[in-house]
Amino acid sequence: MATPTVSVIIAAYNAMPYVTRTISSVAEQTIGTERLEVIVVDDGSTDGTAAELDRLAGVHPGLLRIVRQENSGGPAAPRNAGLDLARGEFVFFLDADDHLGPEALERMVAMAEQNGTDVVLGKMVGVGGREAPTSMFRRNEPKTDVFTSRVYWTLSPMKLFRRDLVERHGLRFPTDLPTGEDQPFVASAYLHASGISVVADYDCVFWLLRDDGNNITATTSGSEPRLRYLARMVDLITDNVPPGPGRDRMAHRHLTVEVRSLVHRHLGLESREQRRETLARLTEIITPLLHDGLREELSAMAWLRLHLVQRGMAQELLELDRFEEESKKSGVATPLVVDKGRAYARYPFFRDPAHAVPDDCYDVTGQVGTRHHVSRAELRGTVLRLTGYAYLHRVATEDVTTELVLRERESGAEHRLPVTHTATPGLGAYEDDGRYTYDRAGFEVSVDIDTAAGAAPLDDGLWDISLAVGAQGLSREVRIGSKRGEDVPGAADSRLVDTAGGIRAVTLYTTKPHGNFTLDLGEQKHRVLSHLKLAQARWNASTPTELLISGRWTLGVYPDGPLELVLTCDGGATAVFPAVRTPHGDTFTARVPATDLPAGVWSGQLRLSGWSVALPPLPKNLAVAKWRRRGTPWYAKPLSGGAERFALRVGRTDLVKAVAGRLRP
Repeated sequence: MATPTVSVIIAAYNAMPYVTRTISSVAEQTIGTERLEVIVVDDGSTDGTAAELDRLAGVHPGLLRIVRQENSGGPAAPRNAGLDLARGEFVFFLDADDHLGPEALERMVAMAEQNGTDVVLGKMVGVGGREAPTSMFRRNEPKTDVFTSRVYWTLSPMKLFRRDLVERHGLRFPTDLPTGEDQPFVASAYLHASGISVVADYDCVFWLLRDDGNNITATTSGSEPRLRYLARMVDLITDNVPPGPGRDRMAHRHLTVEVRSLVHRHLGLESREQRRETLARLTEIITPLLHDGLREELSAMAWLRLHLVQRGMAQELLELDRFEEESKKSGVATPLVVDKGRAYARYPFFRDPAHAVPDDCYDVTGQVGTRHHVSRAELRGTVLRLTGYAYLHRVATEDVTTELVLRERESGAEHRLPVTHTATPGLGAYEDDGRYTYDRAGFEVSVDIDTAAGAAPLDDGLWDISLAVGAQGLSREVRIGSKRGEDVPGAADSRLVDTAGGIRAVTLYTTKPHGNFTLDLGEQKHRVLSHLKLAQARWNASTPTELLISGRWTLGVYPDGPLELVLTCDGGATAVFPAVRTPHGDTFTARVPATDLPAGVWSGQLRLSGWSVALPPLPKNLAVAKWRRRGTPWYAKPLSGGAERFALRVGRTDLVKAVAGRLRP
């Protein structure tokens, strides 16, 4: 019997009518049923699920293996039973009320095989109002890990696991946990995996909120089951991950998601004594993860919540939870207090003597957002002019200290330039219900590349452009350009400008994918000659001895005068011809009167200040130009064998050879 590529394991309990679509979505996978085995474990259903499974087995002969057992009270035991029977190279757990996108398994298997990874996350989509995790699905991740990505923020088992990983480490779902049983399994798989992949560009798993409300996470109530699996997860982390950034990253998830969920969904339903016991137990569980350095990992709201948990302040926790819910519904950001260069959110109990919560629990200095918009960005000669507005969200534009920051990407060299602050009446009226306004957020600044480095020219390099947005003693730096007016172009604008030190190449462009402005000085990324397109030479139809060499410059600006054609003869002579631009256009033409050229083989190049490019080879079929000079016949034609370079032979006609050629039969 051939080994299947994927064993799909479905734990089913009272799954009607959802299980029909679940199994159909597996049978319709583009990977092909010949590469699948589907193990459905009916965990003592009483609603007709068993009969429907028998019917589906008939509809899809040879695909389903149905196992029946007495109800175990949760999905752990049926998933384990499926694992014991699985033969596939990979296993995929699918809940009986969810379903797959048609290409899901094919794409996930391909990702694992191409990158040698042991776990693959497929993008999850909420259905019927169920919220699905999103932060780890912003882009495809061929190979990542639990510490450098957001994968740990989803611990549901609806993922592809290499079965060798599962069996090698004896991974099974703990049957003593009525809820949260998936977390130890998935977290262990993450930690032991050779790599983790993410398929984010395809909707793989559709996560359903059941009409009857019987999703397992909804039917298992109370704090106690959640405290049990949280304790298990804290032990798993402290046993397997040494203290440091990696442990803190994993702790972050549990100290925010689990703690907040427990308070929000369960604490308010308990008696006063139960609340006291719950918070005491919760404090005991999370204490091994807590240390002062973790403060930088967590939001102020999360840190405040943990402070109240540790002090058993149940009523305050519930008030904070209500405040957070109301803030989400209103969409209005919490007001800030700026004091001595720090920003504090006005969450409940801020500087309330009756509660004595330290200011550190409200410090959001590192999270203060910036808003900016560029309404003008243009190069004029050596000067870049920028205008727009920028402000700190929720900080009134008083004592504004905004500066422009130029920072060279490789060396880190930095120059700060003052801006002119301008009035922006009414700015902010259309966000946060108009609670905050910013009437002096405008800026105007001119950056002269000849003087921007402390009255000296900027060096060659990539100069990223930022604003240090400041008000009331608070300052945050932000790259600018991603938010700009529709008439402010983002395409690269390359120019040659006449500076105090000579002609320099300057390009203003926006970075990809973020769209922020950068000045490229000295052709770090944008080559001047890439803007030159030369056409093949041709004889002037009205003056057959005049060679025309045309081209096109797509530079935004280049200096007048220096564009010229330079021809060099193998005899040492040089001839220079101006390349004349088309009025109001970007094309040019150089005219070469062959009658003025001495005899010899001529090569050539086009020069623009310090830049030059070789002329393209002459067309093989270019006609021979003929004329008379002082009664003697002359000619100009492509050099025989000069197909790889521009080579024009000019000479006198050998009359003896010419006559002999005519007489030859």
